Amino acid sequence: MRRRSIGWLELYGLLFIALLYGPMLLLPLFSFNDSLYIAFPFKGFTVKWYEAMVQDSALLAALRNSLSVAIPVSIVSTAFGLLTAKALTRFRLPGRRAIVGLIMVPLVIPFIILGIALLTTLRKTFDVPLSLWTVAAGHILICLPFSVMVLISRLEGFDRSLEEASLDLGESAWSTFWRITFPIVLPGVVSSLLMCFTASFDEFLIAFFLSGDGATLPVFIWSQLRFPQKLPNVLALGSCILVLSFLLIAIAEKLRRGGIPTEKHSGF
Repeated sequence: MRRRSIGWLELYGLLFIALLYGPMLLLPLFSFNDSLYIAFPFKGFTVKWYEAMVQDSALLAALRNSLSVAIPVSIVSTAFGLLTAKALTRFRLPGRRAIVGLIMVPLVIPFIILGIALLTTLRKTFDVPLSLWTVAAGHILICLPFSVMVLISRLEGFDRSLEEASLDLGESAWSTFWRITFPIVLPGVVSSLLMCFTASFDEFLIAFFLSGDGATLPVFIWSQLRFPQKLPNVLALGSCILVLSFLLIAIAEKLRRGGIPTEKHSGF
């Protein structure tokens, strides 16, 4: 049997994966190096940078700030995303393609432009003081499209006869939603929560423009890069974030594909 050689497309795919994931794989590798400098060969193996990371009060404060923003943002974005997705898939709204396109606009606008626009609007127009609240508002704006995309894919093909049967049996619309609709779309809801949490937790540009005195974790990491002695702690922290982000995205995708199967039909 003749063996097929690797083609240009496969070679391109391998190079792309290497360039994309290679630097990220080096991050946890160097976090165990017993040296202040990122260089080969390794001076030795150590976990002291992880111990120093845990004892860094400023880092822990930034972590608390990021969690206090990402958790509410993921909940609010998913709640609005669920309502939006249900309206777009249930009703024949006039101009629904335009509505979907408008919701997705934050995904195509460069975040630096969006951050400057939000900063100008909040400070110059409404004189709103910058804080974690303004960061959360900006993050909801960019997380909502992720939530809507995930939940639309889950609600498309939803068997409406289940809801009709529940209503015919005397259940209210609210009870039907919680007992019939919500359990079916629950994998999509959990997936949306995880994706929005990850997007908010890792976001830098909008947090940089809108954070005020309370720095989130990405902003704190950026500020620490100016000090060489702080770099190993940042590498350890980045490794933890990398592993956590990978796990959350993997769980979100698994949940999005799982759950009760729905009838397929054409989308928008």
